[in-house]
Amino acid sequence: MPRQFLPTLRGLLVPRAAAPPPPPAETKDLLAGNAYVSMTYAGVTNVWGTPGRADGWDMERVIIEGYERSIWTFKSIEAISKHASTLPIQIGRGGDERRFEETLDSHPLLKLLNKKANPLETGDVFKKRLSAQLLLSKKGVFIEKTFSRGGTLVRLDLLPPDRVQIIPDDRNADYVKHFEFTDYSGHIRELQPKHVIWIRDPHPTDPFCGVTPLEAAGLSIDLDVKARTYNISFIADDGRPGGIVGIDLDGVDPREVDRIQQRLAPGAHNAGQLTLVGTGPGGVTYVDTSARPREMAYETLAGTSKGEILAAFGVPESIVGNASERTYANADREEYNFWDHTQLPHLNLIASGFDPDLDDEWIVRFDTSSVQALEFPRRQAREEARKEWEAGLITIDEYRKIAGKPAFNVPQSRALWISPQKAPVPANPQDAAALGLGPDPAAGGTPGAAPTGAPLPPGTAPDTAAEDVAAARALGPGPSAAADVAAARAQDGPPALPAGPTAADAVAAARATDLDTGPGEAAADVARARDTQDAALPGDAAEDVDAARASIETKALPQDGYEVTDDDFDALSTAVAAAVTALLARQEGVILARLRAPKIRRYTRYWEPENDNDVRRVDADLDQNRVVSAPRWAEETSQTLTPILQQAAVATARKVGKALTGRDEVPRPRLPPPSSPRRTPERPSPPSSPNSPRSSRPPSTTPSTSTTWRTPSSATTSPQSPP
Repeated sequence: MPRQFLPTLRGLLVPRAAAPPPPPAETKDLLAGNAYVSMTYAGVTNVWGTPGRADGWDMERVIIEGYERSIWTFKSIEAISKHASTLPIQIGRGGDERRFEETLDSHPLLKLLNKKANPLETGDVFKKRLSAQLLLSKKGVFIEKTFSRGGTLVRLDLLPPDRVQIIPDDRNADYVKHFEFTDYSGHIRELQPKHVIWIRDPHPTDPFCGVTPLEAAGLSIDLDVKARTYNISFIADDGRPGGIVGIDLDGVDPREVDRIQQRLAPGAHNAGQLTLVGTGPGGVTYVDTSARPREMAYETLAGTSKGEILAAFGVPESIVGNASERTYANADREEYNFWDHTQLPHLNLIASGFDPDLDDEWIVRFDTSSVQALEFPRRQAREEARKEWEAGLITIDEYRKIAGKPAFNVPQSRALWISPQKAPVPANPQDAAALGLGPDPAAGGTPGAAPTGAPLPPGTAPDTAAEDVAAARALGPGPSAAADVAAARAQDGPPALPAGPTAADAVAAARATDLDTGPGEAAADVARARDTQDAALPGDAAEDVDAARASIETKALPQDGYEVTDDDFDALSTAVAAAVTALLARQEGVILARLRAPKIRRYTRYWEPENDNDVRRVDADLDQNRVVSAPRWAEETSQTLTPILQQAAVATARKVGKALTGRDEVPRPRLPPPSSPRRTPERPSPPSSPNSPRSSRPPSTTPSTSTTWRTPSSATTSPQSPP
């Protein structure tokens, strides 16, 4: 090293070298090289948490490698954010989770979120970007609010999350002191917390950081993207043939060898071919270069990555467009689960960020009343309420309240409609007394007493109805009107009059006193009365009594009557069941035989071709009318059950007729001929003369010699009537 002149003086004139920079902040990555799970610890840690936890989140790489290149990440974020963009915003208070009791129609937030958020974006575009950033950014979403001079909110702008820094409060009194935003020109603007809406999916332990599904699905997204990239590179660059044949190339021209080598050129169009190469003197070998099992596992790998990504975002596969291998009920249930477990919490998280700009009693909410998937629990509630109303457990007004409809509030809608066929079965004696089905245990009554609360007549004891009847019978029969009439008929002459002077004695005395005076009107009335009294004939009262006695005595059926019992029903039911079982077994055999018949399966998808040239197998279904003939089933069922039912009807009719009339016969019904067609009535022709040709044929008579029932199936007609 050469010597320097006056080194001390030169040190005073020449500036010293700059001090070495401080060592960079220590970073700790869970997995090196993976931006989706990287958590960089930088900045100042205060009592509330670590403000710089999300600073290492590379938003640009997340967008390029995750959102833009992974199809399942893109579809999951699109499915969630599109639903958020299409739903309108409501501001209201009261009510339930379905609808507000009172809503605001005019508010600056409604205009900004539903109409125009800023000069560049509409409300729907703003809400879609807001939802997507919330799913992608670990920091969360930053919305700048712009107020007019009068303090009215007039504009909303989304700030890029990677250009916003959160400055914590130095005194630890407030979480955030202010925000610093770096615009595209490099200028830093300081934003007060009242001008910024910070929305994030909260971290469990750090209030300055959020969470995103990309952290949990980071490995699966990398695996999915790299597997697709590997396959594309393999198809584009790899030219491995399907196999290599090695032969001895001694004495082969070099140009021929070059031509063989050219056949190994990379490219997808050369894949799968056999390639010829040299091996040495006298050698022939074969090398298989086809795909290995690990390369063939791409389908399983892609399916696993897809399921993990969709599970991290909470989006079923049917929501992103693939509803195969699912029933309608399963697809509907998946859609409801998506809305209930994923979409609604996401929407509520966004809407809650705007609540501080309103009064305490007013809240912001997305209007989900038009979402059909959310009607699933309400449909179930209405169905259960209908069943409860049919069972008589709730009223019509209560059902309408569950269904979200106004009540009628009329007596019919407030009443419980219970089937009259049901009878109450009390659980204990107290309930039985309250229902009027037993005595009151507190009153010490006996079974059959009057219900609790029903007053008894004065001077009567709480006896049973049987005791009352026995007491009435013990009193003996009293004189009735019939007994009085019978006693009057039993007298031979006029009834005995009471002792003392009668009207006749008075008339005789009057005649003896005044001989010139003849009998007057009183004597004539007395004579007529005596004549009427002497003729003791039965009157209307006696006839009424006799008619009443006759009707009372003949109220019961005769002892030798007939009544259809349960045994008759059981016998008929057993016969019908046996006949139907045999008929179904026969029809099952017929259907199976037809299904196995080649004639039925020919020219359908169920035909087994005999060779490659057999064209009798086509994409068609079986002819159901040829396999199952509904008219024939109905005809066979009618023919099978008609004789059984007719026989039972005839037997019952005979027994009833014998019980009522004493004769064991059933009138023969007049049935139309089985095969005779209906004819239109004709005018009667005039009687023919004895010489006319029609009179040469004697009329045929068919006397009826039997009164038994003849069914249509057993009735036979002779081609010619007997003479």
